[in-house]
Amino acid sequence: MGQVNDSVVTDFVLLGLAQSLGMQFFLLFFFSLFFMGVILGNLFIMFTVIFDPHLHFPMYILLANLSFIDVGLSSTTVPRMISDLFSECKVISFHNCMMQMFFIHVMGGVEMVLLIAMAYDRYIAICKPLHYLTIMNPKMCWFLVAAAWITGVIHAVFQFVFVINLPFCGPNNVGSFYCDFPRVMKLACMDTYRLKFVITANSGFISMGTFFFLIVSYIFILVNVRQYSSNDLSKAFFTLSAHVTVVVLFYAPCIFLYVWPFPTKSLDTFFAVVDFIVTPVLNPAIYTLRNKDMKAAIRRLSRQVVSSRDMT
Repeated sequence: MGQVNDSVVTDFVLLGLAQSLGMQFFLLFFFSLFFMGVILGNLFIMFTVIFDPHLHFPMYILLANLSFIDVGLSSTTVPRMISDLFSECKVISFHNCMMQMFFIHVMGGVEMVLLIAMAYDRYIAICKPLHYLTIMNPKMCWFLVAAAWITGVIHAVFQFVFVINLPFCGPNNVGSFYCDFPRVMKLACMDTYRLKFVITANSGFISMGTFFFLIVSYIFILVNVRQYSSNDLSKAFFTLSAHVTVVVLFYAPCIFLYVWPFPTKSLDTFFAVVDFIVTPVLNPAIYTLRNKDMKAAIRRLSRQVVSSRDMT
C-alpha cells in the first residue's frame, strides 16, 4: 500500500467512547459480554448447521453463512473498541485503517445479499412449497452464497480503490471510534465532493434500495399467502417476523450512517455500536429461539454431548 499512496499521514487518531473511568469500565463489561455472545452464539449456529444433517437445507446453510459474517464484522471492530477504552493514544496506522474499512464493507455487502437470498428462499418455501427442493437445490444455494461474497468484495473494492489513492497530508483525526470511507475522505488534501457522492450512492442508496426491496418482498409474500388461506397467513407472518427483525436491525444503522444528511456524533456512535455488537448478538437468539428446527437440533446436539460424556 505504501507504493500506492504517497501520503504524509502514516496513522489516524480515533475518537474515544468514554471519558470517565466509570463509563469506561461499564463499556468494557458491555462490549466484552456482547462480543463473547456474538462469537459463541454465531459459532454455535455454524457448528449446529454443519454437524446436524437435519439442517442441511438452503435456509440453514444461508443462516450459517450469515453467522460467519456477523462474527467477521464484529471481529473487525470490537476488539479495537475494547483495547482503546483505556488507551490514552487511540491511534490506528494508515494500513490498518484502510484494511478495517475494506473488511467492514466486504462483510456488509455480503450480508445484504445473504438477506436477499434468505428472503428468496422464504418466498419459494411459502409460495411454491411443492417446487422448493427443485428450485432451491444445492447448486442454487451455493450460487447464492458465492454471489453474496462476490458482490461484497466488488462493493468494497469499488470504494477502496478511490480512497487508497487520496492524498492525506493534513489533519488525521477521524472523528469516530473506527475507520470508514466517509470519515476518512474528509481528511484528504483535495476536494472530495464528487467522491463523497459516489460513496453515498454506493453504500447509502444500495442500503436503502435493498432494504425496501426486502420489505416489499415480505409484503408480497404475505399478500400472496392471504389469497389462499387466512390460517397460513399467521404461520407465514410468524416465520417472516424473524427475518424482518433481522433486516430492520441491520439496515437501520446503515441507512442512518450513509444517508441521513444531519449526522451527530452521539447517534453515529449509537448506531455503529448497534451494527457491530447488538445486531450480531441478537441474530442467533432470533433464529434459534423462534425456529422449531433449530431448537430440535439443539436438543439433539445436547443429547449427543450428554451420551458421549456418559460413555466416557
